[in-house]
Amino acid sequence: MREEPRHDEPRDVRVRRLKLRSMRRGIKEMDLILGGFADAGLADLSDADLALYDEMLSENDHDMYAWASGQVAAPERFAALMAHVVGSVKLGR
Repeated sequence: MREEPRHDEPRDVRVRRLKLRSMRRGIKEMDLILGGFADAGLADLSDADLALYDEMLSENDHDMYAWASGQVAAPERFAALMAHVVGSVKLGR
């Protein structure tokens, strides 16, 4: 189920919503990857990157896992953000 990004919500509400969506995914691997990133670095993203992250969370978990694990290249619009997510998780940030 795709959730439409909400452009009218306050930033703190958006960050909390995205943290929750990051931790409650369809597969455990993405819970760990996205949940770890959300705890460590989500609040530091720009508003534009938060909007892009919001869009990315609507993608299929198996597709996102393939991007995160390097099995498949992420779509161009998500490539830099996914690299940031994976880099943050690998570094424990």
